[in-house]
Amino acid sequence: MSGAHGSPGPAADVRSLYPFLYAGDSDVDGVLEQVRRSTVAKAREIVELRERVLARDGDRLLECAGRMAARFAAGGRLLAFGNGGSSTDAQDLASLFLSPADGPAGGYRPLPAIGLTNDIAVITALCNDVGFDVVFSRQIAAFGRADDIAVGLSTSGNSANLVRAFDEAGRRGLFAVGIAGYDGGKMAELDSIDYLFVVPSTSVHRIQEAQTTLYHALWELTLAALGR
Repeated sequence: MSGAHGSPGPAADVRSLYPFLYAGDSDVDGVLEQVRRSTVAKAREIVELRERVLARDGDRLLECAGRMAARFAAGGRLLAFGNGGSSTDAQDLASLFLSPADGPAGGYRPLPAIGLTNDIAVITALCNDVGFDVVFSRQIAAFGRADDIAVGLSTSGNSANLVRAFDEAGRRGLFAVGIAGYDGGKMAELDSIDYLFVVPSTSVHRIQEAQTTLYHALWELTLAALGR
């Protein structure tokens, strides 16, 4: 069924996620009950997903944090990158290290961290003059040093500009951490990633929620390792 002016109705995937919005009845109590059930189901789903990631990758997260701490201690910096929602996650990760005063360990000096989507002039210049595939790899080539850390986030794991960025990081000796969803995508095939953490889900919503928890844990563990 089409909407006003011949525009298509809600996409099928939106209808499947929120069927109560399109039920066509006026039973407010019934709609509220469906909302409650939907919210509970989604909360249960993300909790179970986080538990799966912890059970599978808890030891590797601890190892990865220790190696990140060693890089910071040697004067390294963190370069974080991603597209879309993963871009804001990368910026969030960088800000955590830049402002750790309220972190679990407290009292640590700010650590050097850069979100590679922060400079819109650089991003648009590279997109316009060269191509979107190089927006991160060119910055890593310019800024990256052997003691630095590269962290790339993607829900699909297939972003071409992340693949090129990790390859550039590998050539320059950066310690590379990937955070992906689904089955890891093309990122799972890269030798240039030292630690890849995959959230095993096909829901972009749940993937990003679990990835947020994952990189916050990585931040806390890195601070704790630096404290030791």
